[in-house]
Amino acid sequence: MDSLFPRSRAVVAPGAVHVPGWLDVPAQRELVAACRGWARGPVPFRHTRLPRGGTMSVQTVCLGWHWQPYRYSRTADDVNGRRVAAFPDWLGDLGRRALADAYGDPEEAAAYAPDTALVNFYDARATMGMHQDKDERSDAPVVSLSIGDACVFRFGNTQTRTRPYTDVELGSGDLFVFGGPARFAYHGVPRVRPGTADPATGLERGRLNLTLRVTGLPG
Repeated sequence: MDSLFPRSRAVVAPGAVHVPGWLDVPAQRELVAACRGWARGPVPFRHTRLPRGGTMSVQTVCLGWHWQPYRYSRTADDVNGRRVAAFPDWLGDLGRRALADAYGDPEEAAAYAPDTALVNFYDARATMGMHQDKDERSDAPVVSLSIGDACVFRFGNTQTRTRPYTDVELGSGDLFVFGGPARFAYHGVPRVRPGTADPATGLERGRLNLTLRVTGLPG
């Protein structure tokens, strides 16, 4: 939904940039349709089971490489054993354009080669605890795209899950990039704001979040 007051691009921390409204509604609609296709398989959305027996409240489907705590593989051995859907070239192009717009460095953006995406779906009650994205063998930036309900995105520091952190509201179409000194910062989603999605995007409720990453793995 459109905000009453325009939101501005913000540098949340060195290397962490928020670009509100980066995806227009048609682009969001295309991504929603793509996510629905990926959700049908070959590996469907699932609630990831954690090593200590808990289950994540978000639902996840992966592209290119399958993530399970705390490793990547080509096959979803914790779901159905099938090979995950390929990471599409057009999504890599979108990631390079996002990086260029966030950082203003065309050379860095041209060299960016994401090979996996985690697609997370949050319903009204889903949350994500503070964590680091550190299962990759690369320190290339993470590109995050949000569609649907707004959420509170908590972006912290590289040393601890606790303060200091900054709470950022991510709305539908927002881009958030974190790399450089912020690449391994703790971050999470303490809450979603139900009822804030724009039905024109094709997602009437809930939040989709796509994170593009470079695994650094061979093959």
